[in-house]
Amino acid sequence: MKQIAILGSTGSIGSQALDVIASHPDEYEVYALTANNSVDKLIEQAIRFRPDCVAIANEAHYPKLRDALAGLPVKVYAGSEAICQIVTAAPIDIVLASMVGFAGLCPTIEAIKAGKTIALANKETMVVAGELVTSLALRYRTPILPVDSEHSAIFQCLSGEPGNPVEKIILTASGGPFRTFSMEQLGTVTKEQALKHPNWDMGAKITIDSASMMNKGFEVIEAKWLFGVPYDRIQVVVHPQSVIHSMVQYADGAVKAQLGAPDMRLPIQYAFSYPRRLNSDFPRVDFMKLGSLTFEEPDMVRFRNLALAYRALEKGGNMPCILNAANEVCVAAFLHDRIGFLEMSDVIERTMDTVAFRKESSLEDYIETDAEARRIAESFIR
Repeated sequence: MKQIAILGSTGSIGSQALDVIASHPDEYEVYALTANNSVDKLIEQAIRFRPDCVAIANEAHYPKLRDALAGLPVKVYAGSEAICQIVTAAPIDIVLASMVGFAGLCPTIEAIKAGKTIALANKETMVVAGELVTSLALRYRTPILPVDSEHSAIFQCLSGEPGNPVEKIILTASGGPFRTFSMEQLGTVTKEQALKHPNWDMGAKITIDSASMMNKGFEVIEAKWLFGVPYDRIQVVVHPQSVIHSMVQYADGAVKAQLGAPDMRLPIQYAFSYPRRLNSDFPRVDFMKLGSLTFEEPDMVRFRNLALAYRALEKGGNMPCILNAANEVCVAAFLHDRIGFLEMSDVIERTMDTVAFRKESSLEDYIETDAEARRIAESFIR
């Protein structure tokens, strides 16, 4: 059986990954679970799945975690360094990188160096340090299998097409809950409204990113590194029904699309089982009930974050790292009612214009850039 480590097991992706594992007990076994702060949920998961080890990033929760699992044969650790060490354990076959934000970068890099197959759900890893991560994956011959529904769709559309030139990658976007809102309406958006995505059930941070279309901007950057396609050949198309998860257009004009119900368990399971397809009870697309599929051009004036992501990708270097850090600060501030929905783009752009640009960056440089960008973005919010 494949031994799986789940980084961010208490989040939406991590929880759904455990559903996939529970559905295929003859295929997969949980080796490690990690969380940031959700200690109660981590305890519940550890009791149910009996992993070899668990780790909580916030060391303040360690005593509670240790005491709750004292009667079980489960090793208990705390701190970000412990998480980086856990992913290198010899029995692990697959590391599901589903931690939220910049925090997922270092453990993912350590897992790559240890030769573990990466099931990548943490898009910020590629946004922040795509050049570094892809070069390490090549050096250590480590597969990176996408878990994002859009990138999983592209991966599936590329399958069976070795050597055939790709003309364009087409990323679909639902448009989020504010697709039809005017600028005036966007100016009064509340966090409660933004947290209600029309199609997907996701964590708070990614749901806000989806509402602002920063999530789609991150996916453009991620697609560039995962599939080696220049930014000007990656197109975003708004598709409100979220049935076509993405498409690939080839040099002869043919377009391949991957369709499915909006259920993240499908791309998670495919990353775990690739190249096999396992049986599942996931919802099926009923074409008799589907009705029409519609497509629109994204509005980069109302949703400036998408334009800022393209700008960061075109600039290269540490600019996507700056973009991500400023966005994480802004989303946290928005969720705490400290900044308006449209003001997030203002702060992100000012931060991109202020932080020192570096064309070439090491991991240490990315860490420094992230810290500087967070400090500057926070100063603009105050």
